[in-house]
Amino acid sequence: MDWLFDKARYFNRTLSLSIFVIALSTFNYGFDNQAFATAQAMDTFTKHFGDLNYLGFATGVILGSLILARLGRRWWMFTMSVIDTHNRHYHRQPCSNYGCPGSQLRLLVGTHQLSLTLEGVVINAVCYGTSGLPDNRAWRIPLGLFYVVPTIIVASIFFLPESPRWLIRQNRVEEAKASLQRLCEGAFKADQVDKEFRELEFALENEVEQGNFAELFREKNLKRTFIVVAVNFFEQATGQAFTSQYGGVYVRSLKVFNPMLYTLMSSCISSFVMICILCIADKVGRRKLLMLSSVIMLSGIITMAGLGVNEPVTTQRMKGVISLMVVFGVGFAGGWGWLTYVVVTEVNSLRLRDHTFHLGFAINVCFNFAVNFSVPYLVFEDEVGLESKVGFIFGAVAFLSLVFTYFCVPECKGKTLEQVDRLFNNGFRLRDFGKTDGSRMLDQGAVG
Repeated sequence: MDWLFDKARYFNRTLSLSIFVIALSTFNYGFDNQAFATAQAMDTFTKHFGDLNYLGFATGVILGSLILARLGRRWWMFTMSVIDTHNRHYHRQPCSNYGCPGSQLRLLVGTHQLSLTLEGVVINAVCYGTSGLPDNRAWRIPLGLFYVVPTIIVASIFFLPESPRWLIRQNRVEEAKASLQRLCEGAFKADQVDKEFRELEFALENEVEQGNFAELFREKNLKRTFIVVAVNFFEQATGQAFTSQYGGVYVRSLKVFNPMLYTLMSSCISSFVMICILCIADKVGRRKLLMLSSVIMLSGIITMAGLGVNEPVTTQRMKGVISLMVVFGVGFAGGWGWLTYVVVTEVNSLRLRDHTFHLGFAINVCFNFAVNFSVPYLVFEDEVGLESKVGFIFGAVAFLSLVFTYFCVPECKGKTLEQVDRLFNNGFRLRDFGKTDGSRMLDQGAVG
């Protein structure tokens, strides 16, 4: 485990604080997401509210992107947090390229989903504690916690440096170098910082200008666009909404297990799995983890569907269904739940980064809404009534995600964004990315 402790030395105070604030902003997004999902299992909540919260997420993606491009990463987080203290509704935007050194970028991106799972533990524990209250306090107390996180972010943002990449794009080169030095101080040697900065300058200078949205669909970028769209599709279409957003509601309908205890138990297990996987992700690689994730999800949800075929479903089989929902959640947390964002961050073209992120998140939000809107009609008895047999539909998609990962997802572990960009631009086959030593590309004449 020496390699794990070796990685820890790269995280100085500034970088650690940056990662903490970014993770905390995601924590806030997950707070409302999980609070709504768990509150739907409370009778006092369902009497008052509906389930179209994802329409707000789509609005947040558009609004956040405009602020992000104009003001930079620091003031984007500040502005959206201030808005959140008034609206209690925070909308995510990609901040994975905030300014973290390339060698630690994947762990920063991984904190996105880890933050979601950890907030699940917190908010589900609160909901579990308040669910016994007979009045509206049962759901008002969890929702009242929405104020806490944005307040912390607003107070912390003044201690963070701006993204070096964003500063270079604004022709503020000296500020960019100073920002990168702050993020690397005490963890990297001066020549390593200079090399990282030269790679940033080289990549951004050769962008010439930001491309337009139509370039995403031109031949040289089509492969990347397909990967981004596909991974965002599979993250949502494999059925995570059934076990997370509607897991508590469905468990309540079975009447054999406490739905609040289910959501809390599922969150705790997923958080533990996520922490373990984050520690080994750069050692194992993306492709293997994604394929393992697909296999676990496929096995869990197909078996779950099989338990519901013969009716009436016995109490023992109902408990088996609940157990397999937890297994599915473990598979999702260990791969597709967070590696989607890592893959999107790695494969996009540097000059089309913002357009790529916006397209990816638009696809993600659209299918998130579509699945969340469809699940109640497919599952519950008063509509189509598939119940656990809905797993056959999601299982088919999980199988396709396994096939897609094997043939289409490149292995980018150990490479910076600039190195991956050059691999794509130089026409390397996707299957050859993992075999190529990207660290020597700059020294071998890429900078002329």
